[in-house]
Amino acid sequence: QVQLVESGGGLVQAGGSLRLSCAASGSISSINVMGWYRQAPGNQREFVATITSGGSTNYADSVKGRFTISRDNAKNTVYLQMNSLKPEDTAVYYCNAVRIYIFNSWGQGTQVTVSS
Repeated sequence: QVQLVESGGGLVQAGGSLRLSCAASGSISSINVMGWYRQAPGNQREFVATITSGGSTNYADSVKGRFTISRDNAKNTVYLQMNSLKPEDTAVYYCNAVRIYIFNSWGQGTQVTVSS
């Protein structure tokens, strides 16, 4: 297992930006996929973005062109740069790490609130 700690959430006005960080307790170089998911009150957790160990990325349609996921293997950290934020982006954002057949780990979440 790997421990994940998110940071960088907060309150921002619509149109603003935030950068979330997800720090892993160990090396992420062997982790197959790392990603960000979010959960708004009353909703199920939903996919936001993922990045593979090879650097391939995938995004939910709702965030394409506004959010960018990246990983720094030297710092064992994954980032989510969020630009042009909208009130509907308000949610708790969770970091996820998957090493196939080995583990599927989640962080504790960080709150992002976008005011209109």
